[in-house]
Amino acid sequence: MGPGPGEMMVHKTWNITGRLTSGVAILLAGAALLSAGPAGADPRVGRGYNADGGSWSGYVTAGREFSAVSARWTEPAVTCNATTDAFAPWVGLGGFGTTMVEQAGVETNCAAGVPVYRAWYELAPAAPVYYDDPVGAGDSISAEVTRAGTRYTLTVTDHTRQWSRTVTRSYDGSNTSAEFILESPTGTFPDFGTVTFTRASVDGRPLSTYTSLALDARNAGGGYDDHTGALAGGTFSVRYRHGATAG
Repeated sequence: MGPGPGEMMVHKTWNITGRLTSGVAILLAGAALLSAGPAGADPRVGRGYNADGGSWSGYVTAGREFSAVSARWTEPAVTCNATTDAFAPWVGLGGFGTTMVEQAGVETNCAAGVPVYRAWYELAPAAPVYYDDPVGAGDSISAEVTRAGTRYTLTVTDHTRQWSRTVTRSYDGSNTSAEFILESPTGTFPDFGTVTFTRASVDGRPLSTYTSLALDARNAGGGYDDHTGALAGGTFSVRYRHGATAG
């Protein structure tokens, strides 16, 4: 699907290629590395920062095959800093250390000078598919991705506006990681304040029951654009902190 009126074409950049360009991507040598911390991690990690996630913030768990991931959040009211600002909360399977990912969430795009919200799903490396259903700041959103063999079902629900969209597709994808992510496809986040994921679960269990890696998205100035907080059960928050530099 092409861009809407006044929007730049960013949808291809949601693909995973090149996202984790620091030492984070090499974690997929096995779950033990997740426990030990990322090889080649940013030396600032441990001083109030998490692993350098490139354009990703949030949590990733990896090391075996997964079948279901889901979470809920409230869409934030964002302030656009520039027309290049764009970001999306999403949940997904695969994509950590591979170009293949099954994901669903809501994109906020500032290309028109004001935030435009659109729900979407993607089976990367194919382009995302956007829904026409209305989404806005303050809406309660949930997203879920499940698989049965090579059949993937992706659901986005806007509980505030009372709509839900589900698709099932055949796809020989990756499923050796599960993600709960805020991502900027353009590398520049709008000011989103704080986004809190709740009911985050993997294969029906709270995310905290798994060994997971916390990520912070970085910026071109050598600092971080946001910060992922501690995980409690299935709840954690990501806070915007544009331009923050490590001590």
